[in-house]
Amino acid sequence: MFGRKFTVRDLTPVEVAQGIEQGRYLLVDVREPNEVAAEAYPDAVVRPLSSFDPGDLPDLQGRELVFACRSGNRSARISHAIQAAGFPYDKHLAGGMIAWKAAGLPVRKGG
Repeated sequence: MFGRKFTVRDLTPVEVAQGIEQGRYLLVDVREPNEVAAEAYPDAVVRPLSSFDPGDLPDLQGRELVFACRSGNRSARISHAIQAAGFPYDKHLAGGMIAWKAAGLPVRKGG
């Protein structure tokens, strides 16, 4: 794996929302529990970055995995790290929750 370049595909909030609605994407939120308690993505699976274990990811059931966080920084980092560990997941929600809300997409309050 030495010298291998890993890429992360930036998806817009609208692309992610449509993909979830169509059953193509599974959104995995890597924010911490206190962040999710304040506001959450509807239909996302929460796997905090601080305790992230690739073996704990749910069955994708034919969907593609998309990582998300608050701003897109942690979700991009986990995409690189998980690719380095040999997993094929390369998509993330660019701009995270900030971009999601700016796009007018729904947010679940109170986790």
